Amino acid sequence: MPTHPAPPAVPFPLKIAAALVALEGVVVAVLGIAEAVTIDAGRLTLGLTTAGFLLAYGVALVLVGRGLYRTAPWSRGPAVFAQLIQLLLAWSFWGGSTRWISVVLALAGIAVLAAVFQRASMDALADDPGRDGPAS
Repeated sequence: MPTHPAPPAVPFPLKIAAALVALEGVVVAVLGIAEAVTIDAGRLTLGLTTAGFLLAYGVALVLVGRGLYRTAPWSRGPAVFAQLIQLLLAWSFWGGSTRWISVVLALAGIAVLAAVFQRASMDALADDPGRDGPAS
């Protein structure tokens, strides 16, 4: 009877990153639903495309979070890219009454990046788990 190898252990920092990315996805999807509910006839096309984009992006982030939790190597790139975009978005909210949004977005983005780039997380997400680094 064939035995299946045990799944790799998920390091704690990677669990945190996965949870934050999935939470970001849920928030974005909820924003997409809110946008869909508030569409008016004067901006139908803009409302539909915005709602569709937010829903698709939210679902994609949830899938990336799931990939991180399952230590899927493909999930590292999209997770990092999404957080870099989030940091730019945070910068755009800086100032006035939206400063708190900027701080929340920046802290979440930095936390995910720090967690993904931990050595244990990088090892868990490596294409070749037995590899210790670049060949000499």
